[in-house]
Amino acid sequence: MPDDLRTSTPLPGGDAGRPSVKSLFKMLEVLECFSAVDRELSVVEIARRTGMPRTTVHRIVDSLRSVGLIEQEASRERYRLGIKLFQLGNTALRNLPLYREAPPFVDTLAKLSGEVVHLCVFDGNEMVFVERSERSARTNNALVTMEASPAYSTGVGKAALAFQDEIVIERILRQGLTRFTAHTLVEPDLLRAELAKIRARGYAVDDCEHEPDLRCVAAPIRNSAGKVFAGISVSGPCRRIPHSRVEELARLVIAHAEMISVRLGYTPSRS
Repeated sequence: MPDDLRTSTPLPGGDAGRPSVKSLFKMLEVLECFSAVDRELSVVEIARRTGMPRTTVHRIVDSLRSVGLIEQEASRERYRLGIKLFQLGNTALRNLPLYREAPPFVDTLAKLSGEVVHLCVFDGNEMVFVERSERSARTNNALVTMEASPAYSTGVGKAALAFQDEIVIERILRQGLTRFTAHTLVEPDLLRAELAKIRARGYAVDDCEHEPDLRCVAAPIRNSAGKVFAGISVSGPCRRIPHSRVEELARLVIAHAEMISVRLGYTPSRS
């Protein structure tokens, strides 16, 4: 690692050769410049976003590239997140208590509703699929593919986004709201009002907002500290999930979301 990414102050443990906390924060700041929208960035663009000198960014990027966390384009002028991050993220998902505790509830919800069930984790911007269960019975429904979907246009996404801090919601609004269908909420004020409604009733509805003729009912999942970090949803064609069926499915989804939360250590009275 370059000398300017080290300090003389060691981390706890006494190993003076380990990178400092400050250096790790700088590396994380560089990695967080990338997103589903900004997939490739140059050193100049990263420097502009982080406020760091170009020489510092270049050295950090080179260090991240050497361990596979960043990959360099053939042109050698632009960079993207490396496959190593995918591998680490995949391992992190599999080690989540949610991944261990939720599958029985996902399967039961799929059987009771007769529809497709999605279990997703909020990564700060999008919803990452952890597991899904189809209408047809299968011996193994677990799919950890790191597939992601927008938080503002999906039921499971809105169920999680509604309970995030205001700064998180506003950041997503500033990134821009893409219209996927004629029903997608792309006006910030309309989305804010929708999120307030979700907080009040405890569940979200994707009314053909992400895919045409697909309706989704979702509820938030909390960790042991009571923070919403995931969501579970039931979705299907509008002919199978008419508006008259939404409240019935909402009760099912909320109940299963709460049972998963309790399994994760959440005590409802804390909320």
